[in-house]
Amino acid sequence: MKNKFKILLAVILLSAGIPAFSAQHTEQTKTTQKTQKVQKAQKAPQTQQTIQMIQIEKDAALSLNDCIKIALNNSPVVRRSIFNYDIAVSSVGVAKSAYFPSLSLGVAYNQSFGERSNGRGSYQSRTLPGFDASLSQLLWNFGKTGANIRMEKFNRIAAEFDFDETVLTTIFNVKLQYYAVLAARSLLEVEKLNVQINERNYQRTLAYYEEGIRSKIDLVNAEVNLSDSKIALVRAENTYKNAIVSLNNAMYVAYAPEYRIMNTETFNLDNPYVPMSLTHIDHYKKLLTLPEDINDAVYAVKAEKSDVLKNYTFQKYPFTFEKSVEIAKENRPDLKALLATVKAMQQYVLLTKRQYLPNLTGNVGYSYANTRLYNDNGMNVSINLSTNFNMMQVKHEVDIAKSQLDLAKVEVDLLNQNLYFDIQSAYVDMIQLEKQIPLLETNVRQTLENLELADGRYMVGLSDYIQLQDARVNYNNAQSSYIQAVYNYNVARATLEREIALPQENTLTVEDIKDYSKILHKQEQKEAKAARKINKESKKENKKDNV
Repeated sequence: MKNKFKILLAVILLSAGIPAFSAQHTEQTKTTQKTQKVQKAQKAPQTQQTIQMIQIEKDAALSLNDCIKIALNNSPVVRRSIFNYDIAVSSVGVAKSAYFPSLSLGVAYNQSFGERSNGRGSYQSRTLPGFDASLSQLLWNFGKTGANIRMEKFNRIAAEFDFDETVLTTIFNVKLQYYAVLAARSLLEVEKLNVQINERNYQRTLAYYEEGIRSKIDLVNAEVNLSDSKIALVRAENTYKNAIVSLNNAMYVAYAPEYRIMNTETFNLDNPYVPMSLTHIDHYKKLLTLPEDINDAVYAVKAEKSDVLKNYTFQKYPFTFEKSVEIAKENRPDLKALLATVKAMQQYVLLTKRQYLPNLTGNVGYSYANTRLYNDNGMNVSINLSTNFNMMQVKHEVDIAKSQLDLAKVEVDLLNQNLYFDIQSAYVDMIQLEKQIPLLETNVRQTLENLELADGRYMVGLSDYIQLQDARVNYNNAQSSYIQAVYNYNVARATLEREIALPQENTLTVEDIKDYSKILHKQEQKEAKAARKINKESKKENKKDNV
């Protein structure tokens, strides 16, 4: 009996294309598995360093690339895309499993009772524990499995491009918030200097009024302008703090310590390090009060020149509009994902149409039963051609599949249309800003010169206070417009780079996230084990204290 079972097991394994294992082969397999585990353990830290939560150290100086790296590592949206990609990869394996044999095993115990028809009394039959095994292999199903595998492969490709799209969106969001902080900081500096100008102007007007040189209305106007400048400063501080919150949110960093961000080539501040702190977010500062008397109330506007953007330069965009559209069609991951989805839907239509066709399967089985009187065992081999379908159901499933294919094609056409106009809009904005920035820079110098002249005329009595304030307001607005234009240019350029999916210096690829799910699961197990150990030690300490 045992020999027959061994022969049957060998036949089943050979039918499945699996070699019969000897003791030597088993040892070799164990050694190979150990080697593979060691190799995986050696590779794991490298992947773990690629994707892991990053916290910002206090007083750290972060560049734009640093902020992007933090966001990519901390983003739950990126991690969600990783898991979606892992699901797509496993779905391909599930589709391929149809080519592998199915093994069925069973053990049974039967006992029956009854009355005999010839009047000879009752009978009792018992079958001792029996065993049956069968192996079923799909031989051919007229391309249904192949279509399903190809469909899942295209879905995996689409999931990979969806991951790339998520990474690109994350990078773009960080860039926007980073530039917003730089712009808000620049405007804050302008408003601070504007308050200083108005404070000095108030002191000078007060001195003139006390000497009887200027009227009361000039002094009142100076007080009003000083109050207005301080209100504008409060608004600028609020904008700056909100920009910090948005950047922290883009990096997925809560409770961030005080840190600094660095200038970019296209956004150079006078101070290369912009402080980032919300430690005094609830601090109240009283601003709307008049300044204390200053002995030296000389108004020197040149000393208050706001040069917040230092040595501003930018490199012109290197591509034409037509080239930008061409690059976008080659690089856009969302477009590639939709094209892969179209191909997947084409395979789904084929798969649905082939549900009418039969399946050709081969089966081999063995059964053994032991009764009180005899042993019953046997082996069977069969080839079956069978099909099972509902004609009405399959017809409508085919219609649904065709509609889904048409819908996917429409999505591709829609994205191509939106892509063209989005690139065109961003390109026009960027080109216009490239032309505006040099003119606005000239306007800042001209309004500064006008302010200096108006101040000189006011000091000698050749102009009134209104002309002086008009010159001051024009100078302040020119600086704000210049900074806003620089910010808008950076946003327009980042938007254009996002629309054409320009390759980024700091990014993530599918190769960087291999085995991330396994590594994350191991980390969770280690953390759970450490938590259990801590709880166990704390319970021991509590017992000692109770004793």
